[in-house]
Amino acid sequence: MIVDFHTHIFPDKIAARTIEKLENIANIKAFTDGREHSLSASMQKAGVDLSVVLPVVTKPEQFDTVNEFAMQLNEKYQQQKTRLLSFGGIHPDTLDFRRELRVIKELGLLGIKLHPDYQNTYFDDIKYMRILDYASELGLISVIHAGVDIGFPDHVRCNPERIRKVIDQVQPENMVLAHYGSFDLWRGVEELLVGENVYLDTAYTFGFIEDSTFLRILKNHGADKILFATDSPWSGQKESLEYLRALGLTKEELQQISGENAQNLLGHNF
Repeated sequence: MIVDFHTHIFPDKIAARTIEKLENIANIKAFTDGREHSLSASMQKAGVDLSVVLPVVTKPEQFDTVNEFAMQLNEKYQQQKTRLLSFGGIHPDTLDFRRELRVIKELGLLGIKLHPDYQNTYFDDIKYMRILDYASELGLISVIHAGVDIGFPDHVRCNPERIRKVIDQVQPENMVLAHYGSFDLWRGVEELLVGENVYLDTAYTFGFIEDSTFLRILKNHGADKILFATDSPWSGQKESLEYLRALGLTKEELQQISGENAQNLLGHNF
């Protein structure tokens, strides 16, 4: 099984304008139009069996809408061969983070996505620490946007130093640091995060990180803690898999990264 652990889709009625807006902000071109069926088509072309969809709650009042959409998506794809599996979302400014995390758990969602830049909150803020601590207690996976966001390059709210502070104080379980630990801050990843009890995903990494740096982090952190991911629609699934396969990994490493680690992390509930 090949698992892409980091993708995004948008409801059909807003997908076109959302993608256009994000393309203009980041000055990049999306690989798909951001709709559900386009991700499914990309998966079939690339040979991806399961894509984890990561919604971002940008305002506290979006909580119900975002998580209901996630639950309905999971119900739709539960019996399909090519599957989408959505996590939930929560905003750090929520008035009752414990209740909302319990709701996410009760909806059958396996994890949450946090995006410090889109949520305008530094990652070592106590609000995030409380969410991560309780999410760990509930057995939820937490996926974190880490490093530079190319749409907000001048103000990084989640860097290796802040991540290390959270790890030291909270020791969260099942935390995934997107963009290989911190996009474009990989020296800090090597100095502060490699070897810690966190997963690193490869979303929007290939073509930006030097192969030697990628492989050194992989060796020192462990192939069992790396998750194949693309950040689709912002990277191509087929292209990213081809890049991964061309890095000269062992068969075991490739199997771990492309799917085994994700299956182990998700457990038998998906």
